[in-house]
Amino acid sequence: EVQLVESGGGLVQAGGSLRLSCAASGFTVNYYAIGWFRQVPGKEREGVSCISSFDGKTYYLDSAVKGRFTISSDNAKNTVHLQMNSLKPEDTAVYYCAVRRDRRFCDLGLSFYEYWGQGTQVTVSS
Repeated sequence: EVQLVESGGGLVQAGGSLRLSCAASGFTVNYYAIGWFRQVPGKEREGVSCISSFDGKTYYLDSAVKGRFTISSDNAKNTVHLQMNSLKPEDTAVYYCAVRRDRRFCDLGLSFYEYWGQGTQVTVSS
């Protein structure tokens, strides 16, 4: 059974950092496409970052997070992390990880992914 469990969210002041984790079970993270998304109430869920297992390439939501967020894979722990630095109040959202098992190249599109975690809340105070 495929499961994704996010953790690491919380309350942080603007300029601070958080490291989100996405612990996977039922599949191996370094074989498939993994993405991080976020959602604010009343708005559509948006892709933040993803990592392709085929070549290890990473992708980011340009201008909004590039240069501040870093996605990485810890294959030994079967976990994907999202390191978030220089956080801003507009980064406040519920963050989700997702997997597409029959693809090794990732995508930031919402409909690309087949399994989702339950989400973790990130709140950045000004």
